[in-house]
Amino acid sequence: MAIGPVQLLVLGFNQPDFHGEIIDELERLRASDTVRVIDSLAVYKGTDGALEVEHLSNLTEQEAIEMGSKVGALIGLGIDGEEGMEAGAETGAEMAAARGGVNVFTEEDGWDVLEDIPTDSAAALILLEHHWAVPLRDAIARAGGFRISDGFISPLDLIDIGLMSAEEAKELHDLETAAAAT
Repeated sequence: MAIGPVQLLVLGFNQPDFHGEIIDELERLRASDTVRVIDSLAVYKGTDGALEVEHLSNLTEQEAIEMGSKVGALIGLGIDGEEGMEAGAETGAEMAAARGGVNVFTEEDGWDVLEDIPTDSAAALILLEHHWAVPLRDAIARAGGFRISDGFISPLDLIDIGLMSAEEAKELHDLETAAAAT
């Protein structure tokens, strides 16, 4: 299994009103082999401050075991060279098999980020593999290329280069930032 570029998304939701739309979209993207959720942690903080935590991954059990093996190998590589890589791969595969998947985000890991979310809001940390990008990444590497930087571009920045009208960009920007403003 080729591992695509992996991205960490950290999202906030004021007074969330979830209807399964986000999970449905992630499943649709998985079904088309576009992305995979390696691991995610969603936390809702109620009006009383009580926390509800949920994990999500759309890897199959076999993919989770293989992914755990690769993550373990990456961790072990820097510790003890090839021996560490092999030990890390074995440990990663065993942990993924025992847990029924890769759980990069434990509840304890998430608290540092999520402790500060206001009541009646939610946060999500999503470790997302861009599977669609594997052939592109590999072609870039074969050509001797490498990533210098990456990031999402604000819709407002797309006006200057003619990809969006000011009205379209403002509408999309307002949609993307509306929850943060409340």
